[in-house]
Amino acid sequence: MSLISAVKNGFVAQFGREPLLVAAPGRVNLIGEHTDYNNGFVLPGAVDKRIYVAIAKNGSDSVNVFARQFNESISFDIQRSEKLKGWVNYLIGVAYFLQVRTGRRLEGVDVYIDGDIPVGAGMSSSAALCSGFGFALNELFALGQDRMQLARIGQQTEHEFAGVKCGIMDQFASLHGKAGKALRLDCRSLEYELVPFNYPDYNIVLVNTMVSHSLAGSEYNVRRAQCEEGVALLKKYYPQVESLRDATYEQLTRHWKEFDAKVYDRCTYIVNENQRLLAGCDALRHGDLHGFGEMMYASHKGLSRRYEVSCKELDFLVEQTKAMKGVVGSRMMGGGFGGCTINIVASGEVDGFVNKIQEAYNKQYAVMPEAYVTKMEEGVTTVIG
Repeated sequence: MSLISAVKNGFVAQFGREPLLVAAPGRVNLIGEHTDYNNGFVLPGAVDKRIYVAIAKNGSDSVNVFARQFNESISFDIQRSEKLKGWVNYLIGVAYFLQVRTGRRLEGVDVYIDGDIPVGAGMSSSAALCSGFGFALNELFALGQDRMQLARIGQQTEHEFAGVKCGIMDQFASLHGKAGKALRLDCRSLEYELVPFNYPDYNIVLVNTMVSHSLAGSEYNVRRAQCEEGVALLKKYYPQVESLRDATYEQLTRHWKEFDAKVYDRCTYIVNENQRLLAGCDALRHGDLHGFGEMMYASHKGLSRRYEVSCKELDFLVEQTKAMKGVVGSRMMGGGFGGCTINIVASGEVDGFVNKIQEAYNKQYAVMPEAYVTKMEEGVTTVIG
């Protein structure tokens, strides 16, 4: 039985009627890391791992949820504005902010949730949950919110109900994804361009270090402060520089002696990463996947040495790929200090790649890394079960 059928049948067994069924994908980011909070560019895409939300009105004020992945049932009032504990806060936040934004008082719903996005693998399962539930409520009650408005609601939920001050990339990619396309998102204007990524003979393979992001939160704030320090210095000479998005490498090098060495490294990485992303998009437009892969390797080098958000396990995985057949590019993905590498691998070599990388990593660290094989897919959509 397919997961779609299992979710639909699970809802019917639990609640006794037919649901609306919504599929919300996870995402990967091909290149452009830590550029979002510097008003730069990112290049995400939706992938073929999804959260499924089955939903129907129930005529009450209660939201009754069964989450199959956690084998857990929970209920809350549709008007609730206070947090509870755990994953249900994403649903509480989305329902609350949808009502605030639209001025509509919603009635209760029954919800059944399952999916195949691996939790903690950097594919943004929480953003997919927010996007899927928001899209489902929007459809069910004809609230008239567009996809960008739903992305903002998901981001606001992360900020205020999950305590994660994330950018909008994850929610945006889950809602706006297109099969065979990457999304070049301008994090300042929120304008975006669909960039060709239609390579049926290649897969995107994530390899999980199985290392937790223990430093990611505190170091993230340090990096933001260092970037802001660099902007403040440049602004004395170039008043038009509002963020590192506005800075050039030439401006940085002209004043390098005035920078703290670490701040200079952080700013150099961000400025160069934005340029790499734009050059990488140009390579993809011209069908030069190998040229794009070189940009990925350069991105990882910058993240590891200039921005210092990698770790020995991530560096090891990326280094291993350089001698492997069929690998076009590799880098760490996400905030850093653990998590996954993202690799572009020829489809015919994927099995061999996974076996070799797992064997090498297990031999080095006595841990078996998980691998996830994906492709670019459509964003959030309703499903005919």
